[in-house]
Amino acid sequence: MPALSPTLLHALEQAVGPAGVIRSADAMQPYLRDWRNAYRGQAALVLRPASTDQVAEVVRLCHAAGVALVPQGGNTGLCGGAVPDASGTQVVLSLTRMNAIRAIDPANETITVEAGVLLQHLQEAAAEVGRLFPLSLGAEGSCTVGGNLATNAGGTAVLRYGNMRDLALGLEVVLPDGRVWHGLRGLRKDNTGYDLKHLFIGAEGTLGVITAAVLKLFPAIASRATAWAAVPSPQAAVALIGRLRGVCGDRLSGFELMSRQSVEFVQRHVPGCAERFSQAHPWYVLIELSDALANAPLAELLESSLGGALEQGEVLDAVVAASQTQVAALWKLREGISEAQNHEGPSLKHDISVPVSSIPAFIEATDRQLRAALPGLRIVAYGHVGDGNLHYNLSKPEGSDDAAFKAEAERLMQVIYAATLALGGSISAEHGLGQAKREAAQQYKAPLELELMRTLKQALDPAGLMNPGKVV
Repeated sequence: MPALSPTLLHALEQAVGPAGVIRSADAMQPYLRDWRNAYRGQAALVLRPASTDQVAEVVRLCHAAGVALVPQGGNTGLCGGAVPDASGTQVVLSLTRMNAIRAIDPANETITVEAGVLLQHLQEAAAEVGRLFPLSLGAEGSCTVGGNLATNAGGTAVLRYGNMRDLALGLEVVLPDGRVWHGLRGLRKDNTGYDLKHLFIGAEGTLGVITAAVLKLFPAIASRATAWAAVPSPQAAVALIGRLRGVCGDRLSGFELMSRQSVEFVQRHVPGCAERFSQAHPWYVLIELSDALANAPLAELLESSLGGALEQGEVLDAVVAASQTQVAALWKLREGISEAQNHEGPSLKHDISVPVSSIPAFIEATDRQLRAALPGLRIVAYGHVGDGNLHYNLSKPEGSDDAAFKAEAERLMQVIYAATLALGGSISAEHGLGQAKREAAQQYKAPLELELMRTLKQALDPAGLMNPGKVV
């Protein structure tokens, strides 16, 4: 990879202006590591363009010079997809200055935003016109729309609204040679050949740089009911979600499963998260119903459904939130898991999906195999059961050595991924591949799938300059 010549440096600085260039080693540091400090790299330069034209000029210049680019949004990913390599020759392209809400069309139920818009700001802009943008993540105050699209983010509302791929109608993308694809169409129906936007959603910046998007909006939520329930097993949780779907239909907008270990970590490390019942239980679920009608009988529906589940043994105990304060407290138990686990030392994070019906079998078999492989291992299993997505994270046995635990990462990963694939699942449900799972994908994806992915990469980025070393 060539070093940046003085001529190229000058041209790049001219392209983005003084405010868009970061050259000092200290100022570049936040762009060279992920938020967990799990991945670190070096860069020749960090550029922060403020417009699509500036992005296109930067990409064109780097393409002509053979310099690799690493697109970056809020840098909140978990797989190192937005972190440069260790060579110090790559240019980080941060989209955070591109943070404009370009247009809102309430009648068409769409919003057009630039890639650097924070997810939280997008949600707020939708709310200001009486609409909902439903993607919700723990990192919504710092993650960006571009990163959400690049990783096809999911979150807690996928059960009802789908993931980012389902929420996007059109894209604006700078291609690897600097040309701009103007695909910002707010159409629900456009049957004119290949749906090109899906090439770039989930591609983690390896096929081009997403600079803007047209996204779907929905009616604002006017009523909500939230419950916390204890269940005896994952099988009971699957039965419960089937019961709720049958009674509540698409009013069921959230169903989160958490193991006892997950909740114990939150109770230990996150203030204000006490046990909700008189005794601890093996599994918990957080349930949410929502409706655009202000007086929808959601609490009654939820209480009736839980009552039937109690009679059938699907639920051991339950409480329905009576105030917004209680709702927030219940969600804190779910959203605090990742933070709480960090206090227990290094963690090995896995983001898998299997068919909903296979979740109990996956947990039973994988728990057993892992505990046999490493006695004392603490398994933090939680996730969006309604779409088959589990965050299956591992914490070291209490009192054990950090380095020794990290050395087990590959062996333990093989157990989890083998169990996932045996049930027709995926090794990455919503976090992408990045650099963390790139090699695993080579092992676990079908050869023809990999061949097709490489064909697309070669067609769009033959020089291999867009986020090299990631995905494929």
